[in-house]
Amino acid sequence: MVKIAPSILAADFSRLGDEVNSVTSADYLHFDVMDGVFVPNISFGYPVLEAVRKTTDMVLDVHLMITSPARYCARFARSGADIIVFHVEAETPELTRSSIDHIHDLGKKAGLSVKPDTPAQALLPYIGELDIVLVMTVEPGFGGQGFISAMLPKITELRQIIDGRQLNCELEVDGGINPETAKLCIMAGANVLVAGSDIFNERDRAARIAALRV
Repeated sequence: MVKIAPSILAADFSRLGDEVNSVTSADYLHFDVMDGVFVPNISFGYPVLEAVRKTTDMVLDVHLMITSPARYCARFARSGADIIVFHVEAETPELTRSSIDHIHDLGKKAGLSVKPDTPAQALLPYIGELDIVLVMTVEPGFGGQGFISAMLPKITELRQIIDGRQLNCELEVDGGINPETAKLCIMAGANVLVAGSDIFNERDRAARIAALRV
C-alpha cells in the first residue's frame, strides 16, 4: 500500500493542533527540519516536534536537513520522532554508519536522503541497514517547488536495488507531489509520498490524501 506523509511545513502554525487532526487519515506526519546552513531556510526544531507528539499517535517522520545531524539524533528521538532521516551529503561515511546504528539503538527507524544532484549509488554502502530511503524530487529548502521529473530514474534504480536485495526498506519521495506526480512516483517504485502544500491547501484533506494513494 502507498503511504502518505503530509509535511507540516505547509500547515498553519497558528492552529497546528487542528491542522494535525485534519490529516489523521494519512500514514505518517512529515517534519522538515532545516537549519539555514545545510539548506537556505530555517524551519523548526524540538519544541514543535514535542508539541505535536503530545497531540497525536501518528508516526512522526523527521527529515533532518541540517549540518552534523549525528549530534542531534538522540534529542530528536527523545522529542518524539519515530523515523529519523538525515542526508548522506551531511556526514562523513564513518559518522553516517554510526548514526544509523545509534538511531536503531534508540529504538527508532533510520533513513538516508539524497539531494537531486546526488546519485543513488551514494546510498549503496548503507542501504542494507536502512528502514527508509528518501529521494528529494526538488532542491531541499523550500516548499511549493515544482517536481523534478529527472528524478524518476533514480527512484526506479533504488526500487530495483531494494527488491533485488529483498530489503525491508521503504522508498519515500519528497517534493512537488500532487495527484499527477504521485502516479509517476508510484509507477517508478516509490511507496511513501510526502506532500505539503498539495494537502494543506485543500479544504477536504482526507479526500486529497486518498487521491494521492492511487
